[in-house]
Amino acid sequence: MKPADIKKVKITDSFWGRLQELVRSEMIPYQWKALNDEIDSAAKSYCIHNFRAAARLNEKRRELGEDFKQAKFSDPGFEVWPCDGEQPQPDKFYGFLFQDTDLYKWIEAAAYSLATRPDPGLEATVDEAVKLIASAQHPCGYLDTYYLLCGMDAAFTNLQSNHELYCLGHLIEAACAYYEAAGKDGLLTVARRYADYVYERMGPEGDIPGYPGHEIAEMALARLYNVTGEKKYLELAKLFIDRRGQSPNYFDEERRAEARRLGRQYRQSPDLNRYAYHQAHMPVREQKEAVGHAVRAVYLYSGMADVGALTDDETLKKACVELWRSITREKMYITGGIGGTCVGEAFSYPFDLPNDSAYAETCAAVGLVFFARRMLEISPCGEYADVMEQALYNCVLSGMSQDGKSFFYVNPLETVPEACRKDSRLGHVKSRRQKWFGCACCPPNLARLIESVASYAITEDKNTVWLNLFMGCEFTKEVDGVSLKLSVETDMPFDGGVKLKITAPSAAYASFAIRIPHWTDKDLIEISLPDGKIQKEKDGYLYISGIWEGEEEIRLSLPMPVRIMTADKRVRECLGKAAVMRGPLVYCAEGEELALYRLNTEKKISPEQGEICGNPITLLNAGFKKLSSNSAGLYTEYRKPEETEENLRLIPYFAWNNSGEKEMRVWFRV
Repeated sequence: MKPADIKKVKITDSFWGRLQELVRSEMIPYQWKALNDEIDSAAKSYCIHNFRAAARLNEKRRELGEDFKQAKFSDPGFEVWPCDGEQPQPDKFYGFLFQDTDLYKWIEAAAYSLATRPDPGLEATVDEAVKLIASAQHPCGYLDTYYLLCGMDAAFTNLQSNHELYCLGHLIEAACAYYEAAGKDGLLTVARRYADYVYERMGPEGDIPGYPGHEIAEMALARLYNVTGEKKYLELAKLFIDRRGQSPNYFDEERRAEARRLGRQYRQSPDLNRYAYHQAHMPVREQKEAVGHAVRAVYLYSGMADVGALTDDETLKKACVELWRSITREKMYITGGIGGTCVGEAFSYPFDLPNDSAYAETCAAVGLVFFARRMLEISPCGEYADVMEQALYNCVLSGMSQDGKSFFYVNPLETVPEACRKDSRLGHVKSRRQKWFGCACCPPNLARLIESVASYAITEDKNTVWLNLFMGCEFTKEVDGVSLKLSVETDMPFDGGVKLKITAPSAAYASFAIRIPHWTDKDLIEISLPDGKIQKEKDGYLYISGIWEGEEEIRLSLPMPVRIMTADKRVRECLGKAAVMRGPLVYCAEGEELALYRLNTEKKISPEQGEICGNPITLLNAGFKKLSSNSAGLYTEYRKPEETEENLRLIPYFAWNNSGEKEMRVWFRV
């Protein structure tokens, strides 16, 4: 199984079509301005500044005939910002040391947009960015503006923390996307030169037996192999995976070498899990629990799945299954968010899923979607698509406002604005979206996923098309020389009706696999099939097979009841509480004093049509009982509380905080 080519998929869906147009017309131009520091009310990026500074330095050194590697490293720190009132210096690095990736992700998002909606103006801007990146690249192929500007003699000396291979990974992803979308290989050439240099230094004959501290290069190199057919890129991806967590640990060796350079004594920590944050505490095939930085983890697991599939490595595939189960059965929020603690933006221990202090980084949910699709490619099982849908419609989309110009980095399941402002323990939680971030990984990650969503909705092999996500689209499938045209109509995620129209100019045998979502009652599904077709249920998909000719239709009606959900008793923060879902959507309430409200489970919850920011949306009208507030004193003798009957209008979680700053809550007392 492989993802559908997004150039062959036209999204016609009212929900996703609007989001993709929002990305194209608002988010991509807005983010380009943010990368160029042209938005006064937003945090500065300095991303484009750094590339321009590196390009100027290259030109200056060429003119002087200097050796590019002679500049001694002057460590400015993990993040560097101008002092108040100071003008940025044209030859200095600013921002976080991984700032290059924001431009790469922006290019990737633009590439996916261009793949289906040509835009000469946007393409010209991308070409301008590619030219700038190429001009910043070192003659040897190395490309990381942090070290290019601060001294290349320290390049690759701190793989654990300094993100060079993370930058490489995002460069590769952008280069492959733009090559596939526009057929232009300028950025691909840049990426290959950097990948070739890394292979020379870190491949089987290289002098650095290391691997990334922040993963993504693994899955990016697998993609580069698929695009170019060059086996050394897959070999390097596999080396990175195989070396990770082996003894002696490479990160210890790095620290030991650093101590020698600085004339210090190295004291190795006795903690055997000291590199769990980087998923490097043990070999990956032995890992059974998802630990450490959540984004790094799911990026690694995605790379493991890619390499496992491409090399048919059953040990890697088995490890991916174990890690998938650890995430989805013990460490995932009902919204599909992952990462329960702000300490290290990490997974906490099993079933520790606090609501008000949740981290649930937008990038982590995006990474879980990546991992889910790769698990689908290994084994088409509905469970993987269910989680992909859950994360996508809830935690991923919560990361952006309805106008595409403000963003959440963290996605809590409960907020009180005053607590967010005054409680330092909740300093990472915001009760309103931000215009930009100094560490701005999430906004372009959102853009690139939304623009490429068709490759998650539809996957295929020689004779089968899998419909993993329900969205209106048109897709062409080649089967034995016959072009089958698939048209999908649906009003998901608000209505469970789905119509598939298959048009074949001549007879061709094919199968269409339609996911049976976990949120429906499969015994009540209504289905209408053309004559002569065979249906078979397997691993959460309904396979409809036969010879297709002319125009034929499949119709499904998937019941979409309102469901009142509870959590495992080991999730202490949710004991005695319930959440409300309908279809794939988690619902929440916005308002005041929401802690006083108790969900009345005996009263029917009714869907009703509404809108948020002018966009049609299905709301839920739910009955609650509200406690009378006690203001007689800080502590008083217990009396049975009085309650009043009230209704609250629940909105989809992804749409909260689009009508002002209020309290928000997903889980309610029952």
